[in-house]
Amino acid sequence: MFDQVFGLPAHPLIVHFAVVLTPLLALLAVAYAALPRLRSRLGWAVVLLSLGSPVAIFVAKESGESLKEARFATTEGELATMIATHQSFANPLLLSALGLGVSALLLVFATTPARAGKEEGAAATGGDRFGRAGTVALSVLTVVLALAAAYYVFQAGDSGARAVWE
Repeated sequence: MFDQVFGLPAHPLIVHFAVVLTPLLALLAVAYAALPRLRSRLGWAVVLLSLGSPVAIFVAKESGESLKEARFATTEGELATMIATHQSFANPLLLSALGLGVSALLLVFATTPARAGKEEGAAATGGDRFGRAGTVALSVLTVVLALAAAYYVFQAGDSGARAVWE
């Protein structure tokens, strides 16, 4: 399923989604956490990226495993070491992006005003759903996880590029 796209290996094509969406998620999640005045403009982008980035990473991970199995299963020496290094960043990247996605979604939920009623035109009640301390804790967690995801996406991308180009 994750082997080829139009007869080409899928991994080099799919990986670009993860390499673009994950840093965007990290950047926008940090902006959302640190700049409350921008939250109303960033909320939907953070929600979409929180859902899309982990999916892109998962698909990139699976396509990478398919590529390794199909073309590099018997590789030895320096290239095998480089591939193993690259592959070693897949799970930490996926887990940090999943954590960031969940944290960012919770932060958006916590800071989105609840509606007073179901009727149309109901005024927002305002305030943070989890209280100020909860929002601050989620903001800090989001920033930490954004840094972790950014680190791992850089390491995965850099080690993959080095495996291909060196």
